[in-house]
Amino acid sequence: MTYFKDYNNTVDTLKQLGANHYQIKTTTTGDLWTLDLEKETMFPLMHINPVSAVASTHQMTLNFQIFVMDIVFPDLSNEQEVLSDCLQICNDLIGTFKNGESLLLSNQALNDLPKYFTEGDITVEPFTERFSNALTGWVFTLPVIIENEYNTCIAPQSTTDAIH
Repeated sequence: MTYFKDYNNTVDTLKQLGANHYQIKTTTTGDLWTLDLEKETMFPLMHINPVSAVASTHQMTLNFQIFVMDIVFPDLSNEQEVLSDCLQICNDLIGTFKNGESLLLSNQALNDLPKYFTEGDITVEPFTERFSNALTGWVFTLPVIIENEYNTCIAPQSTTDAIH
């Protein structure tokens, strides 16, 4: 039996990549505006925001906005350094999905074929002072392609016969 990745596996893998990265101190997920940035959040922060899912033949593309951000001093003296560090973190994350063997065994279950893909160019856009506590960083959309056989035989319904 072949098992495919799903939304839960993918988000868990993204969270684990954030937790494993030596520079990222906090990884969060969900709506961006639910971030509690006024508390004692540790920075740099990686935030995973689900955007959309596109169903194609034999695959599904899960699109996530990935934010990587850090605090800039009030006099902006470290803004260039923050932008540089956060861009390097983005590069690490993108590279992991484009070339990373570390994803091969990520969230693998028995008999699982653990495959994640991404393709095409990824535009990484800077932001400055986006939030009330002078956060600066980068945001990009990461299209994570997972295999999907659309097996209706296992759908939780009473029948797969024609519906009357």
